[in-house]
Amino acid sequence: MDEQTEETYNPWTVVDLVFRHLVDIGLHPTLGSGGPPGEPAAELLRALGIKPTAEGDVRLQHEKESQLAQLRAAMMEDG
Repeated sequence: MDEQTEETYNPWTVVDLVFRHLVDIGLHPTLGSGGPPGEPAAELLRALGIKPTAEGDVRLQHEKESQLAQLRAAMMEDG
């Protein structure tokens, strides 16, 4: 996959989704009782073909960088 089509996701969102589902079916999960959940969540994402990153969706980062470049260009034109 190239960088533009590569999907990334924050592994903590997966942990949140799983915990909410467990609560919805009547269970009472405890964070940290079986160790830190970050790496197991990241492994799940990798199994789904998604690159886990702390920053979340790489497309949002690219969009932010593009907007900052546009602002810099506009500021340089005014200056």
